[in-house]
Amino acid sequence: MTIATSIESPQTRSAPAQRQVRHVVRGRPTSDGAGVKLTRVIGQPGLDMLDPFLMLDEFRSDQADDYLAGFPNHPHRGFETVTYMLAGRMRHGDNQGNSGLLTAGSVQWMTAGRGIVHSEMPEQEDGLMWGFQLWVNLPAKDKMTAPRYQDIAPERIPEVQLASGVTARVIAGSAGGVTGPVQADATSAVYLDVRLAQGTQADLAIPAGHNAFIYVYEGQAKIGDGNRGELLRGDLAVLDQGDNVRVAAPEAAARMIVVAGRPFNEPVAKYGPFVMNTQQQIVQAIEDFRSGRF
Repeated sequence: MTIATSIESPQTRSAPAQRQVRHVVRGRPTSDGAGVKLTRVIGQPGLDMLDPFLMLDEFRSDQADDYLAGFPNHPHRGFETVTYMLAGRMRHGDNQGNSGLLTAGSVQWMTAGRGIVHSEMPEQEDGLMWGFQLWVNLPAKDKMTAPRYQDIAPERIPEVQLASGVTARVIAGSAGGVTGPVQADATSAVYLDVRLAQGTQADLAIPAGHNAFIYVYEGQAKIGDGNRGELLRGDLAVLDQGDNVRVAAPEAAARMIVVAGRPFNEPVAKYGPFVMNTQQQIVQAIEDFRSGRF
Protein backbone atom coordinates (compact mmCIF):
# COMPACT_ATOMS: atom_id res chain seq x y z
CA MET A 1 0.00 0.00 0.00
CA THR A 2 1.28 3.43 -0.90
CA ILE A 3 0.42 6.33 1.38
CA ALA A 4 0.46 9.69 -0.33
CA THR A 5 1.84 12.60 1.64
CA SER A 6 2.20 16.26 0.90
CA ILE A 7 4.26 19.02 2.41
CA GLU A 8 3.06 22.60 2.29
CA SER A 9 5.62 25.11 1.10
CA PRO A 10 5.80 28.49 2.83
CA GLN A 11 4.04 29.92 -0.23
CA THR A 12 1.06 27.52 -0.07
CA ARG A 13 0.63 27.31 3.70
CA SER A 14 -2.65 28.97 4.71
CA ALA A 15 -2.45 32.32 6.47
CA PRO A 16 -3.37 32.50 10.17
CA ALA A 17 -7.13 32.72 10.62
CA GLN A 18 -8.18 35.91 12.39
CA ARG A 19 -10.78 35.51 15.09
CA GLN A 20 -13.67 37.96 15.14
CA VAL A 21 -16.16 38.88 17.86
CA ARG A 22 -19.13 36.52 17.91
CA HIS A 23 -21.09 38.50 20.48
CA VAL A 24 -20.63 40.92 23.36
CA VAL A 25 -22.07 40.71 26.87
CA ARG A 26 -21.95 42.98 29.90
CA GLY A 27 -21.80 41.82 33.48
CA ARG A 28 -24.58 42.06 36.04
CA PRO A 29 -24.21 43.42 39.57
CA THR A 30 -24.57 40.74 42.21
CA SER A 31 -23.17 39.70 45.57
CA ASP A 32 -21.54 36.53 46.81
CA GLY A 33 -19.81 35.13 49.84
CA ALA A 34 -20.95 37.06 52.92
CA GLY A 35 -22.24 39.93 50.80
CA VAL A 36 -19.26 40.98 48.68
CA LYS A 37 -20.46 43.22 45.84
CA LEU A 38 -19.18 42.21 42.42
CA THR A 39 -20.01 42.04 38.73
CA ARG A 40 -20.78 38.61 37.24
CA VAL A 41 -19.80 38.44 33.58
CA ILE A 42 -19.84 34.70 32.87
CA GLY A 43 -22.40 32.65 34.77
CA GLN A 44 -25.34 35.00 34.24
CA PRO A 45 -28.30 34.87 31.80
CA GLY A 46 -26.42 36.67 29.03
CA LEU A 47 -23.61 34.08 29.08
CA ASP A 48 -24.22 31.01 31.23
CA MET A 49 -20.83 29.46 30.42
CA LEU A 50 -18.22 29.24 27.69
CA ASP A 51 -16.81 25.71 27.82
CA PRO A 52 -14.56 25.22 29.80
CA PHE A 53 -15.18 28.54 31.60
CA LEU A 54 -18.00 28.42 34.13
CA MET A 55 -17.91 31.85 35.75
CA LEU A 56 -16.06 35.16 35.64
CA ASP A 57 -16.49 37.77 38.38
CA GLU A 58 -14.88 41.19 38.63
CA PHE A 59 -14.73 42.64 42.12
CA ARG A 60 -13.80 46.33 42.29
CA SER A 61 -14.53 48.74 45.10
CA ASP A 62 -12.79 51.23 47.36
CA GLN A 63 -15.74 51.11 49.78
CA ALA A 64 -14.82 48.73 52.60
CA ASP A 65 -18.44 47.74 53.25
CA ASP A 66 -18.56 46.23 49.76
CA TYR A 67 -15.87 43.64 50.49
CA LEU A 68 -14.97 43.41 54.20
CA ALA A 69 -17.28 40.43 54.90
CA GLY A 70 -15.26 38.40 52.40
CA PHE A 71 -15.84 34.77 51.51
CA PRO A 72 -15.93 32.67 54.72
CA ASN A 73 -15.46 28.89 54.62
CA HIS A 74 -17.22 27.28 51.66
CA PRO A 75 -16.72 24.05 49.68
CA HIS A 76 -15.77 23.33 46.08
CA ARG A 77 -15.61 20.15 44.00
CA GLY A 78 -15.02 19.34 40.34
CA PHE A 79 -13.36 22.47 38.93
CA GLU A 80 -10.63 25.11 39.38
CA THR A 81 -10.79 28.67 40.69
CA VAL A 82 -8.42 31.33 39.40
CA THR A 83 -8.04 34.56 41.40
CA TYR A 84 -6.07 37.42 39.83
CA MET A 85 -5.52 40.47 42.02
CA LEU A 86 -5.05 43.94 40.55
CA ALA A 87 -5.20 45.81 43.87
CA GLY A 88 -5.66 44.91 47.52
CA ARG A 89 -4.79 42.00 49.81
CA MET A 90 -6.73 38.76 50.24
CA ARG A 91 -5.88 35.95 52.69
CA HIS A 92 -6.88 32.40 51.79
CA GLY A 93 -6.95 29.34 54.00
CA ASP A 94 -8.48 25.86 53.89
CA ASN A 95 -9.47 22.84 55.95
CA GLN A 96 -6.15 21.14 55.18
CA GLY A 97 -4.06 23.79 56.93
CA ASN A 98 -2.95 25.70 53.84
CA SER A 99 -2.75 29.50 54.00
CA GLY A 100 -1.46 32.24 51.74
CA LEU A 101 -1.72 35.92 50.90
CA LEU A 102 -2.79 37.32 47.55
CA THR A 103 -1.42 40.79 46.81
CA ALA A 104 -1.61 43.16 43.84
CA GLY A 105 -0.39 41.40 40.69
CA SER A 106 -0.51 37.89 42.14
CA VAL A 107 -2.49 34.84 41.02
CA GLN A 108 -3.88 31.79 42.76
CA TRP A 109 -4.88 28.84 40.57
CA MET A 110 -6.67 26.42 42.89
CA THR A 111 -7.67 22.95 41.74
CA ALA A 112 -10.55 21.89 43.98
CA GLY A 113 -10.65 18.39 42.53
CA ARG A 114 -12.44 15.90 44.78
CA GLY A 115 -13.20 18.51 47.40
CA ILE A 116 -11.89 21.33 49.55
CA VAL A 117 -13.32 23.79 52.06
CA HIS A 118 -11.60 27.17 51.98
CA SER A 119 -12.02 30.86 52.75
CA GLU A 120 -10.92 34.08 51.05
CA MET A 121 -10.92 37.08 53.39
CA PRO A 122 -9.73 40.66 52.81
CA GLU A 123 -6.60 41.59 54.73
CA GLN A 124 -7.30 45.32 54.62
CA GLU A 125 -9.89 47.62 56.16
CA ASP A 126 -9.86 50.37 53.54
CA GLY A 127 -8.57 51.15 50.07
CA LEU A 128 -9.21 49.60 46.68
CA MET A 129 -9.92 45.87 46.34
CA TRP A 130 -9.86 44.88 42.65
CA GLY A 131 -9.47 41.67 40.75
CA PHE A 132 -11.08 38.74 39.01
CA GLN A 133 -12.16 35.23 39.86
CA LEU A 134 -12.54 32.75 37.02
CA TRP A 135 -13.99 29.25 37.39
CA VAL A 136 -12.51 26.68 35.01
CA ASN A 137 -14.13 23.29 34.56
CA LEU A 138 -12.26 20.00 34.89
CA PRO A 139 -12.83 17.02 32.59
CA ALA A 140 -14.65 14.00 33.99
CA LYS A 141 -11.40 12.06 34.38
CA ASP A 142 -9.90 14.78 36.62
CA LYS A 143 -12.87 15.85 38.72
CA MET A 144 -11.85 13.68 41.68
CA THR A 145 -8.15 14.51 41.55
CA ALA A 146 -6.34 15.64 44.70
CA PRO A 147 -6.77 19.35 45.54
CA ARG A 148 -3.77 21.62 44.96
CA TYR A 149 -2.75 25.28 44.83
CA GLN A 150 -0.53 27.25 42.54
CA ASP A 151 0.23 30.51 44.35
CA ILE A 152 2.06 32.79 41.93
CA ALA A 153 3.75 35.92 43.32
CA PRO A 154 3.74 39.05 41.13
CA GLU A 155 7.46 38.82 40.33
CA ARG A 156 7.00 35.32 38.91
CA ILE A 157 4.63 36.50 36.17
CA PRO A 158 6.67 37.50 33.12
CA GLU A 159 5.84 40.58 31.06
CA VAL A 160 6.57 40.72 27.34
CA GLN A 161 6.36 43.46 24.73
CA LEU A 162 4.17 42.25 21.86
CA ALA A 163 4.39 45.40 19.72
CA SER A 164 5.28 49.04 20.18
CA GLY A 165 3.11 50.23 23.07
CA VAL A 166 1.61 46.78 23.73
CA THR A 167 2.67 44.59 26.67
CA ALA A 168 1.26 41.44 28.23
CA ARG A 169 1.63 39.76 31.61
CA VAL A 170 1.64 36.06 30.78
CA ILE A 171 -0.14 34.14 33.55
CA ALA A 172 -0.85 30.91 31.65
CA GLY A 173 -0.01 29.74 28.15
CA SER A 174 2.39 31.64 25.91
CA ALA A 175 2.67 35.01 24.20
CA GLY A 176 5.57 36.65 22.40
CA GLY A 177 7.83 33.66 23.02
CA VAL A 178 7.24 33.81 26.80
CA THR A 179 5.46 31.11 28.82
CA GLY A 180 3.49 31.80 31.98
CA PRO A 181 4.15 30.05 35.32
CA VAL A 182 0.71 28.43 35.75
CA GLN A 183 0.29 24.77 34.84
CA ALA A 184 -3.17 24.26 33.38
CA ASP A 185 -2.78 20.92 31.66
CA ALA A 186 -6.47 19.97 31.60
CA THR A 187 -7.45 22.92 29.42
CA SER A 188 -4.08 24.10 28.01
CA ALA A 189 -5.34 27.50 29.12
CA VAL A 190 -4.12 30.91 27.99
CA TYR A 191 -4.51 33.81 30.43
CA LEU A 192 -2.99 37.18 29.50
CA ASP A 193 -3.28 40.65 31.01
CA VAL A 194 -2.74 42.95 28.02
CA ARG A 195 -2.05 46.68 28.13
CA LEU A 196 -2.27 48.88 25.00
CA ALA A 197 -1.27 52.51 24.70
CA GLN A 198 -3.56 54.72 22.64
CA GLY A 199 -3.05 54.20 18.91
CA THR A 200 -1.42 50.76 19.17
CA GLN A 201 -2.38 47.25 18.13
CA ALA A 202 -1.05 43.69 18.19
CA ASP A 203 -1.96 40.21 16.96
CA LEU A 204 -2.25 37.61 19.73
CA ALA A 205 -1.85 33.91 18.99
CA ILE A 206 -4.67 31.73 20.36
CA PRO A 207 -4.59 27.94 19.90
CA ALA A 208 -7.00 26.81 17.18
CA GLY A 209 -9.96 24.94 18.67
CA HIS A 210 -9.81 26.80 22.00
CA ASN A 211 -12.82 28.79 23.12
CA ALA A 212 -11.75 32.34 23.94
CA PHE A 213 -12.96 35.62 25.35
CA ILE A 214 -11.62 39.13 25.96
CA TYR A 215 -12.77 41.31 28.84
CA VAL A 216 -11.91 45.03 28.76
CA TYR A 217 -11.44 46.34 32.29
CA GLU A 218 -9.94 49.76 31.52
CA GLY A 219 -10.42 52.17 28.62
CA GLN A 220 -11.82 50.99 25.30
CA ALA A 221 -10.62 48.67 22.56
CA LYS A 222 -11.31 47.29 19.11
CA ILE A 223 -11.18 43.53 18.65
CA GLY A 224 -10.80 42.05 15.16
CA ASP A 225 -12.16 44.02 12.23
CA GLY A 226 -15.91 43.37 12.46
CA ASN A 227 -18.70 45.72 13.51
CA ARG A 228 -19.10 43.96 16.86
CA GLY A 229 -15.51 44.59 17.90
CA GLU A 230 -15.86 48.04 19.55
CA LEU A 231 -15.62 47.37 23.30
CA LEU A 232 -15.95 49.67 26.29
CA ARG A 233 -14.88 49.02 29.85
CA GLY A 234 -17.01 46.19 31.23
CA ASP A 235 -17.63 44.54 27.83
CA LEU A 236 -16.77 40.88 27.31
CA ALA A 237 -16.29 39.67 23.74
CA VAL A 238 -16.80 35.99 22.92
CA LEU A 239 -14.54 35.17 19.98
CA ASP A 240 -15.22 32.86 17.07
CA GLN A 241 -12.67 30.29 15.90
CA GLY A 242 -9.23 30.95 14.40
CA ASP A 243 -5.64 30.95 15.58
CA ASN A 244 -5.05 34.62 16.38
CA VAL A 245 -6.90 37.81 17.23
CA ARG A 246 -6.09 41.47 16.61
CA VAL A 247 -6.49 43.83 19.57
CA ALA A 248 -6.22 47.59 19.15
CA ALA A 249 -6.73 50.80 21.10
CA PRO A 250 -7.41 53.43 18.41
CA GLU A 251 -9.28 55.94 20.58
CA ALA A 252 -7.94 55.46 24.13
CA ALA A 253 -5.54 53.30 26.09
CA ALA A 254 -6.92 49.92 27.18
CA ARG A 255 -6.31 47.02 29.51
CA MET A 256 -7.94 43.64 29.06
CA ILE A 257 -7.69 40.02 30.03
CA VAL A 258 -7.46 37.55 27.15
CA VAL A 259 -8.46 34.02 28.15
CA ALA A 260 -8.72 30.81 26.12
CA GLY A 261 -9.06 27.11 26.89
CA ARG A 262 -9.68 23.76 25.27
CA PRO A 263 -13.38 22.81 25.56
CA PHE A 264 -14.38 19.40 26.91
CA ASN A 265 -17.76 19.00 25.21
CA GLU A 266 -18.98 17.00 28.21
CA PRO A 267 -22.26 17.21 30.15
CA VAL A 268 -22.16 19.82 32.93
CA ALA A 269 -24.19 19.55 36.15
CA LYS A 270 -23.88 22.61 38.41
CA TYR A 271 -25.16 23.22 41.90
CA GLY A 272 -23.62 26.19 43.72
CA PRO A 273 -19.98 25.33 44.49
CA PHE A 274 -20.15 21.85 42.92
CA VAL A 275 -19.63 21.20 39.19
CA MET A 276 -19.86 17.61 38.00
CA ASN A 277 -21.16 15.70 34.95
CA THR A 278 -24.41 14.25 36.33
CA GLN A 279 -27.04 15.13 38.92
CA GLN A 280 -26.23 11.91 40.75
CA GLN A 281 -22.66 13.13 41.20
CA ILE A 282 -23.98 16.44 42.54
CA VAL A 283 -26.09 14.59 45.12
CA GLN A 284 -22.99 12.60 46.11
CA ALA A 285 -20.94 15.80 46.44
CA ILE A 286 -23.53 17.31 48.78
CA GLU A 287 -23.62 14.13 50.86
CA ASP A 288 -19.82 13.95 51.03
CA PHE A 289 -19.61 17.58 52.16
CA ARG A 290 -22.29 17.16 54.82
CA SER A 291 -20.58 14.03 56.07
CA GLY A 292 -17.20 15.78 56.42
CA ARG A 293 -15.50 13.80 53.66
CA PHE A 294 -13.99 16.81 51.91
